[in-house]
Amino acid sequence: MNAHPNCPSCQSAHCYEDRGLYNCPECGHEWSMSAVGDEAGNPDHKITRDSNGIELHDGDTVTVIKDLKVKGTSTVVKVGTKVKNIRLVEGDHDIDCKIPGIGQMGLKSEFVRKIAE
Repeated sequence: MNAHPNCPSCQSAHCYEDRGLYNCPECGHEWSMSAVGDEAGNPDHKITRDSNGIELHDGDTVTVIKDLKVKGTSTVVKVGTKVKNIRLVEGDHDIDCKIPGIGQMGLKSEFVRKIAE
């Protein structure tokens, strides 16, 4: 019976432990014991970054770095618009948020910058 977890990269059941790391002999992937069960051990976990490369998380506050036209209307989201409590989602527009004066919409992370709180 195998007490070790399957490889998060190739799902192989032939993993072994060596000096605090799990190793997969089939694909060569290594991961730490603390990453088991975490999203950090999952290679499919997507890290969303802002325009400066800073990692974004749910609930962060960001500011818009470029005027953005709202599709289907003549409204524009102006540079410097502060957006609070963002939610990260999968897809082309990877941020769901509520913009003051406009309402619910999706943004691309490449057009925002995280505000230090």
